[in-house]
Amino acid sequence: MPMTTASDLATHDTTRVDDTRIARVRPLITPALLDEALPIPEAAETLVETSRRDISRILHGDDDRLLVVVGPCSIHDHEQALDYARRLLADARRHAAELLVVMRVYFEKPRTTVGWKGYINDPRLDGSFAINDGLTRARRLLLDVLSLGLPVGTEFLDLLSPQFISDLISWGAIGARTTESQSHRQLASGLSCPVGFKNGTEGSVKVAADAVLAARASHAFIGMTKMGQAAVFETRGNDDCHIILRGGRQPNYDDASVAAACSALEAAKLTPQVMIDLSHANSAKQHRRQIEVGHDVARRVATGDRRLLGVMIESHLHEGRQDIVPGQPLAWGVSVTDACISYEQTQPLLAELAAAVGARRKLLTASVRA
Repeated sequence: MPMTTASDLATHDTTRVDDTRIARVRPLITPALLDEALPIPEAAETLVETSRRDISRILHGDDDRLLVVVGPCSIHDHEQALDYARRLLADARRHAAELLVVMRVYFEKPRTTVGWKGYINDPRLDGSFAINDGLTRARRLLLDVLSLGLPVGTEFLDLLSPQFISDLISWGAIGARTTESQSHRQLASGLSCPVGFKNGTEGSVKVAADAVLAARASHAFIGMTKMGQAAVFETRGNDDCHIILRGGRQPNYDDASVAAACSALEAAKLTPQVMIDLSHANSAKQHRRQIEVGHDVARRVATGDRRLLGVMIESHLHEGRQDIVPGQPLAWGVSVTDACISYEQTQPLLAELAAAVGARRKLLTASVRA
């Protein structure tokens, strides 16, 4: 049998078995280059640091405020996002004693089948997939929102994109489709921000509890450095993780569902507390029902329920949603993914939640005195 020489290996054609379904490979900017072009100013760095600490205090029972992550289902326009941020900032400051408000700035959209994948993947909304432009636009928007004085939260879907933006994020989410993913649990174990895991798409809370336990542990996995090099990352584990109830086959924001979730958490030796996503399956994907769900959550907070640590709200400048149609202009301030409530509908909901925290605080103070 003839021996294979070095020259044979150097010229061996692997195209029959390698990258047979790859149409094109394009260069990707490195996180280090993007950081150099768009560095984090000291004031923004301080805001990220202090807001992460405050969220951690809520998770560990040292701050009795409600964590509120509110904003568009997904970002598709810079100026509209800033318009929303300016309005939210005023209410965040108004209710700062009762609510810790984090703007929802989601750049990656998980799809059940196919569709627009988000601002990073397709920032021009035209199928050009200008990802380098998307990463640049995403980082610039986060810096602009932080410059207003408002902390930001996002969902981590892609495993490499956090290297480009995670230094600017105060709170992160792992979605229902990826909560069970070992890779995302490992990612969360190394993230510098608090992380919320949503229950599974069918409603399983155990999946989310298992994810919290996994993220608390140390892991080793393959990733990309800021310089764009492949490397093995070893994490310390993330103690600032929690679960988010977003519904499944049926809503799970009600008192019985919260009690069942907290029992599962206690069985796993985790703190019995949850965040409620007012949208998705909890509102049966009917955006106005978020208000009804919010009323119910506020009512229970006002009666002294400390198991409810926060809420998520899908809210935009104007209510509803619209499709991206080539050649057709989009309406200003309307979601291009899931339908959202308007900012005018959001304001009284924030006020109601703040009042509920005030009522809870008075109840608990009175019980201590008694």
